[in-house]
Amino acid sequence: MDLHILALWLMALQGCLGAFDTIYHHELTQALPQRVTAQRELKIHAIRSITYGGLFIGLALWEWHGLLAWVLLGIFLVEIVFTLIDFVEEDKTRLLPATERVTHTILAVNGGIFTGVLAINTPNWAMQPIGFYWSFQGWLSVFLVLCGIGVTLSGIRDAFASRALKYMKSESPVHFADTPQRVLVTGGTGFIGQLLVKALIQDGHEVTLLTRNPKSTAWNFDGQVRCIASMQALSQSARFDAVINLAGARILGQRWTDRQKQVLRNSRIKLTQGVIDWIAHAETKPHILLSASAVGYYGVQVQGDNTPLSETSPPSAIFMSQLCQDWEDAAKQATQYGVNVACMRFGMVLGQGGALPMMLMPVYLGLGGRMGTGKQWLAWIHVQDVLRGLAHVWQIQAAQHADFQAYNFTAPETVTQSEFIATAGQVLKRPTVFATPAKPVRLLLGEQADILLEGQRVIPAALQGSGFVFTYPTVKLALQAIDCPKRDLPFIGKIG
Repeated sequence: MDLHILALWLMALQGCLGAFDTIYHHELTQALPQRVTAQRELKIHAIRSITYGGLFIGLALWEWHGLLAWVLLGIFLVEIVFTLIDFVEEDKTRLLPATERVTHTILAVNGGIFTGVLAINTPNWAMQPIGFYWSFQGWLSVFLVLCGIGVTLSGIRDAFASRALKYMKSESPVHFADTPQRVLVTGGTGFIGQLLVKALIQDGHEVTLLTRNPKSTAWNFDGQVRCIASMQALSQSARFDAVINLAGARILGQRWTDRQKQVLRNSRIKLTQGVIDWIAHAETKPHILLSASAVGYYGVQVQGDNTPLSETSPPSAIFMSQLCQDWEDAAKQATQYGVNVACMRFGMVLGQGGALPMMLMPVYLGLGGRMGTGKQWLAWIHVQDVLRGLAHVWQIQAAQHADFQAYNFTAPETVTQSEFIATAGQVLKRPTVFATPAKPVRLLLGEQADILLEGQRVIPAALQGSGFVFTYPTVKLALQAIDCPKRDLPFIGKIG
C-alpha cells in the first residue's frame, strides 16, 4: 500500500478515536467545559484540535512536496509535544477514568505509528518540486475533511470554554448557616453541585459527597470532601445536620426509550429512596433535606395560556411531570422521621456550565433564532441565585418541624423562548433571525422535544413570599453577568 494512503487510513482511525474521546469523556462523563480546574487543559485541547483540523484537511486533499514535507513533519512533532504537555496537565488537575486512559493510550500508539509512516514518506515528498499537489482519494478524503471540520469546531468550543472559565466572575460568598454544619450532598459533581460543594467548603462546612467515582471526585475537590460510593457506606451512627440531594441523570440527550426512562427514574427516585432508607435507620436524623426537582412537575402549558404557575399549580399526566411527582414523593417520606423537606423545582439554570453554553453557541456564530414558534414560555434562573436561594430555604426551613414545602427556583421575569434568544442576541450583539423548525426537533428527540418546544410560565411565589431577593431578576442582567471575553476568538463577543 502507498505510504500516503496508509497514513490517511491511520489518520481516519485517529479521527474516530478522537471523536469518541471528546464526546464521551470531555463533554459527557467528565464535562470539562464546566470545570474551573480544566481551564488550562481546555486551552491546550483548543490549540491541538484547531491544528489537527488544518492537518486533516491539508493531508486529505493535497500532497506536501519539497520543503513543505519537512514543515508538515515538523508540525506533527510540535503536536506531539503539546500532547505530552496535555498528559501532564490532566494528571495535575483530575483523575482520569479507566476508559479515558485506555483511549488515550490507543490514540498515542496510533498517532506514533502514523507519525512514523509520515516520517518514512517525508524524504520521497521532499525530493519533489516545492508546492501543494492535489491528491483526492474519494470517500476517504471526504471523511477526513469532515473530521477536520469537526475537530476544528471542537477546538473553537474548547477555546470559548477556556476563556469563559478564566474570566468567570468571583461572586460574593454564600452563607448557609451561622455555625459549621455537617452536610451530605448527592449529585455534587454536576454543574450546580460542584459550585455548591465549593460554596459549602468556603462557608466552613464539612461535606460528605455521594458519588460513583470517589477517587476522582476527591481529587477534583483537593481532598477537602469525604467521598462515598453508596449510602451503604454510611453507618447508622453517622451524623449530618443537612442533606442536599441533587443527583439525577441528564434529562436532555438520549431519546426517552423505556430503558432511558428507567435510567432517569433510578437516578432520581431510586437514589432518593436510598437516602430516605438511611435516614429511617440513622441514630441521629438530619434536620433538613433539600431535594432537587424541576419545573417539569407542571407538565407543558398550552401556547397562548399566560397563566402564571406557582407552587400550588397542579401537575400533569405526562412522563416528565410524573417523574418529578414521584421524585418529590420519595423525598417527602423524610417528614415521617422528623426531617424538614424542601423540594426545589429548578428552571433552566444559567451559568458557565449546564445547558447555556451549547444553547448560546448558535447565537455566538450569528445563527441563533427562535425554536418552533418561539412562543413557549422559558423558566430560567441564574446559578448564583440557585445557591443563594438554596441557602435561604435552608435557613427558613430550619425554623420548621417535619414540614414539606416546594419552591420554584425560577427568576421573577417570565419570558418566551424567542424573547430569551432576542435578549441574548442584543447582549452578544448578534442577529437572531435563523429559526429552527419544530418538526426536525421532534423527529430527533421524540417525546423529549416537549422540553424545548413547549414550556411553562413558572413564577417563584414561595421564594419571593419568604423574602428572598434575586440578584439576577432579569434575563439581561443574568446574561451580562456571565463573562465571555472576545479576545483570541473574533466571532465571540463579550457578554455585557
